[in-house]
Amino acid sequence: MKPNFSAIHHIAIIANNYDTARHFYVDILGLKIIRENNRSDKGDIKLDLQLNADTEIELFIKPDAPNRTSNPEALGLRHLALKTTNIEADIDYLINQGVKVEPLRVDDFTGKKMVFFWDPNNLPIELHE
Repeated sequence: MKPNFSAIHHIAIIANNYDTARHFYVDILGLKIIRENNRSDKGDIKLDLQLNADTEIELFIKPDAPNRTSNPEALGLRHLALKTTNIEADIDYLINQGVKVEPLRVDDFTGKKMVFFWDPNNLPIELHE
């Protein structure tokens, strides 16, 4: 029998600076805080953020987390991709917020517009129409 997977419940991201990470994910990206927990036993703060009706982002702020070893070509999660309906407007918004955004391009396989930008800890995030 096959599993009954229906959707991605959450995506976990580690950051190292509370103020910078909170500003980026809450103020710039507009994700709503569902819960915030200071986990002193683990040495981090965990923010549960609402991405959409079905998906959350668990944002762990851990000051002593090691840096990514490469960008983005390392084992494990390569990048986070978000779907958008107006990529040009989103690119303009991100640039106006001081976010590093690469030039707009077209996906070779889908023919859809796409672009990468980076969170404060250099996690690549893709926007895809």
